[in-house]
Amino acid sequence: MSRFEPLSTVPVPERAILVGVDLGRGGWPLEDSLAELGRLAKTDGAEVVSTVTQRLDSPVPRTFIGSGKAQELVSLVRNLSADVVIFDDELSPSQQSNLERILGEPTKVIDRTALILDIFGQHATTHEGRLQVQLAQLQYVLPRLRGMWGHLVGEQTRGGIGSRFGQGESQLEVDRRLVRDRISWLRRELRELEGRRRVQSKARWDSGIYRVALVGYTNAGKSTLLNQLTGSEVYAKDELFATLDPTTRRLELEEGRKITLTDTVGFIQKLPTTLVESFKSTLAEVRAADLVLKVVDASDSNARKQLAAVDDVLADIESDKIPSVVVYNKCDLLDADERNVLSASHPDAVLLSALGSWGLRGLLYRIAQEASRDDVTITALVPYDKGLLMKMVHERCQVVREEYVQGGLMATVRASSRMAETLAPYVVRASDVAGS
Repeated sequence: MSRFEPLSTVPVPERAILVGVDLGRGGWPLEDSLAELGRLAKTDGAEVVSTVTQRLDSPVPRTFIGSGKAQELVSLVRNLSADVVIFDDELSPSQQSNLERILGEPTKVIDRTALILDIFGQHATTHEGRLQVQLAQLQYVLPRLRGMWGHLVGEQTRGGIGSRFGQGESQLEVDRRLVRDRISWLRRELRELEGRRRVQSKARWDSGIYRVALVGYTNAGKSTLLNQLTGSEVYAKDELFATLDPTTRRLELEEGRKITLTDTVGFIQKLPTTLVESFKSTLAEVRAADLVLKVVDASDSNARKQLAAVDDVLADIESDKIPSVVVYNKCDLLDADERNVLSASHPDAVLLSALGSWGLRGLLYRIAQEASRDDVTITALVPYDKGLLMKMVHERCQVVREEYVQGGLMATVRASSRMAETLAPYVVRASDVAGS
């Protein structure tokens, strides 16, 4: 037997206790919301060891939960050796501070917002994504700084000479100033990146390419759907917020029309407002879309509530007026009767299984229908010296008839409104065509 036992380098998951309060507001069932919180905790590397619930008319101002329930929580933390307590609702800075004082060190107290921010911090890979997450994290931390320096701020209460310039308050103000400066810098950086994104978006608009954005609840299968439609290898995993950064891929429809598909960050109920604000430049991809595909996990019992959560975020970013199609994914997990009921109750929706690769042709046909909804049939004579325009005609229009004549390419095409504007100077009348 070796004298020295090797030390394991496998990270030990933190032991977490979940806390949920039923306020009777008619939202998600508490057990479903806590189940989702448990999945978030697992995604962040924690092991859920217990769950605590309480029914209240309104949160207790001091500790969010009642005093008796707080003492029950203290016992659970000690008996189960819990490292972290996670609340399903957002805690005020004072509530978080009071709970940490009651539970004692080293137990941490966080809320759903802090948990989501931590997951975003792990999964953000691009420069812009990291900036956005850092901005949201600092906006969350700023009002909580006072509690972090409470042991020093307390020195002021002793009074005496120099008490007005206490060490704690001085350090607190320094930290606040540093955080505010960093927030200002991050906002400037993100504004610059948003400006570049607008230029890129305008270029795509000018190109006449039809743009489709995939939105949906986290883990609804958006990345898998993008991969199946475009043959890409975008990271896709069965976990919450597996991908954060937008990914755009090109796709050619059967009629020859080229479109772009953009996968965006997943949404979730109780999504922190700081994250929505910070990710507005990324979500600008949604605002610039011609069509929004709302991807829903058909097998989830809360599918309707998930769709409502997606609609709420779309309204927040002023994208709720964009034409949309609801796409029920993971329909392979439903039996035939369930699929029939879903199809009958949502006749305008598309049912498919991205992982099972069925129903995709129906979705592509629906996209083609939406893309051609505003198309017009025109005949244009494109001069031979307009080679780029000829290329655009073949790439971005559905060519009905074409003929090379003395003056150039005479083409009758189905064109989008934007492409029709581009071809407007070269449009010819039916009598001119007959005469040629």
